[in-house]
Amino acid sequence: MSRPADETRPIPGTGLRRLGLRQRLGVAFAVIGVVAIAATTVSVWAYARLSAARHDVVDQIDPARLQVQLLLDAYLNQETGVRGYVLSGQQSFLAPYTDGLTEATNARNALGPLLAHNGTAQRLLAEVDQRAKDWSDQFAGPAVAAANPKAFGSPENQNTSKALFDQLRIGFANLDAALVQSRAQDVQRLHQSAAILAAVLIADLAVLVLAGVGAWLMLNSWIARPIERLSGDARQVAQGRLEHPVTPSGSPELEQLGADVDSMRRRLVEELRRVQQAQAGLADANAELEHLNADLARSNLELEQFAYVASHDLQEPLRKITGFTDLLRRRYGDQLDERAGQYMDFAADGATRMQVLINDLLAFSRVGRTNEKFVPVSLEDALDDALVNLDTLVSETGATVESDPLPTILGNRALLAAVFQNLISNAIKFRSDEPPRIHVGCCQADGSWRLDLVDNGIGIESRFADRVFVIFQRLHNKEAYAGTGIGLAICKKIVEFHGGQIWVDPKHRSGTRICWTFPVTGAS
Repeated sequence: MSRPADETRPIPGTGLRRLGLRQRLGVAFAVIGVVAIAATTVSVWAYARLSAARHDVVDQIDPARLQVQLLLDAYLNQETGVRGYVLSGQQSFLAPYTDGLTEATNARNALGPLLAHNGTAQRLLAEVDQRAKDWSDQFAGPAVAAANPKAFGSPENQNTSKALFDQLRIGFANLDAALVQSRAQDVQRLHQSAAILAAVLIADLAVLVLAGVGAWLMLNSWIARPIERLSGDARQVAQGRLEHPVTPSGSPELEQLGADVDSMRRRLVEELRRVQQAQAGLADANAELEHLNADLARSNLELEQFAYVASHDLQEPLRKITGFTDLLRRRYGDQLDERAGQYMDFAADGATRMQVLINDLLAFSRVGRTNEKFVPVSLEDALDDALVNLDTLVSETGATVESDPLPTILGNRALLAAVFQNLISNAIKFRSDEPPRIHVGCCQADGSWRLDLVDNGIGIESRFADRVFVIFQRLHNKEAYAGTGIGLAICKKIVEFHGGQIWVDPKHRSGTRICWTFPVTGAS
């Protein structure tokens, strides 16, 4: 049944209602994606700010203060070593001085990178370097290099050294104070960054919760509730309340689905009405069917009666004709001329052929009328039965019959043997000048057993391939080849009765190839 034209139009809408479910979800997730990207960007910025502040405190200021202390200790060791050397004049007192030079160099090299981004600290470190150089150039260096170091032990020289070293101490104090102030600023920035990051994370969590709630509300409004309403209406219809309407709601897709379901409901109502109308005339149809069944039973009975008459009543006159013809030949044969003898031969031959024809017709009519169930039958056994029946004909003609291994199928053994017997007798009957050679082949293809019988006889022209299976059809006159032309028709009926097909291969040359099929065992 075609769908009404007014049911194919989409459900109209305005604003957001015009957007389909896929478009709505796309817009919603795009907004959520933009918010998520913005929140992630702010979170990354806050974390980067916190990391930078922590780096300045932990990786720059604190190591720098440590190196400043190490540098100060190195100069204190130098000052101690020089003072001991000047007072004692012994070279061993210079060991602290010598070690202090190495320690000062190492600490100074480490301070450079740590204070690379702190201009104030770099300036104060330069002042410390200058004051250390002044103390070294004006007192420590000359005292260590002098031949008589005790000459530098005078109060005047000691005061000079003390004044220069005090200036160096003041430089270190200024540098450390600057670093302390920078550290305090960085610690304050670290606390601020941590607070900002915490606030951003809280805001992100709030946005995530709001997005989840919004998504739930949207899915509930666009999908869940419309589907629940549609399911409720459909359940009412499924329970037999076909008059209950299905109300479309939700997104355009769900509204269209609801409209389609309601259209289907209306079609069911219409079909039910038609069925009810058809049921009104069902009684008449049943009566007509019973009448036809009675006619069929009567026809079957008449067919059985005809078979009985053909097998008994019709053959009785033929037997009398044959018998009296033989009696006339024996008693009055010498009193009749040659023409009268021919007439008697014609009458006897006609009666004999009529009797054969009736028997063949009965055999043809009995195919498919058996009440016996199909049983597993070995086709090799059926072929052996046929060869036993044809033993005399095979021996007289010198025919050879070969066969591939044959399967077991479900069927009637006598009927299956009749197929082989008719086909082999035809192959021998329509032989060429050579002794008949017959081969029965078999293979499995497309769920069926495919058999073929190939001979070296006179063959069948392709234009007669279908005609040979028609009952009483003959391709040769009865003087050339005996028979009634019913053998292949019986084969066709038996094969089809067993669920197969039979045909002549029109492409085969040098003889005849007849093919037929049977279902694989269990498929019948």
